[in-house]
Amino acid sequence: MVTPTQSFYIIRFSDCDPFGHLNNARYIDYLLNAREDHLREEHKFSSADFAKQGVGWVTTRNEIQYLRPAFFNERVCIQSALLEAKETELLVEMAMYDEHKQQLKALLWATFTHINIKTGRREQHSAEMMQFLNGARVDALDATLDFKQRLASILEQLKENSNNTGIS
Repeated sequence: MVTPTQSFYIIRFSDCDPFGHLNNARYIDYLLNAREDHLREEHKFSSADFAKQGVGWVTTRNEIQYLRPAFFNERVCIQSALLEAKETELLVEMAMYDEHKQQLKALLWATFTHINIKTGRREQHSAEMMQFLNGARVDALDATLDFKQRLASILEQLKENSNNTGIS
């Protein structure tokens, strides 16, 4: 069973506002960079290799909820998962937590559209790519939920976990 991939990052000074909070626009950078790392490390998948073949993915939609600030020099856990693979699109969930995964800092759903780089037009995934994508999809995450429902589900799970461990 495929599970969400996670890794840890340190929030850099240059990415923060004068109050030491991670700048909102930079959350997306951290989340997308983590997803790229996850693909490379866990799935041996390189977007650069596909670009050389003339295909790639562009972000066509982001839905993000900022919940808690990430601070300068804080170690955060970023988790990512492929929720849905369609003929021409991917829906990827990326979440930033505190180091111990007790608090959700931000949740991002990004839609990526598969394109032909030479024409700039939408293109269907090959049969081989769909096979790979379906094997990389995290079935344990309910893709039938909308963004707000999924966010509520994560927050409820965190609350249950804190109640079970006595953490508040």
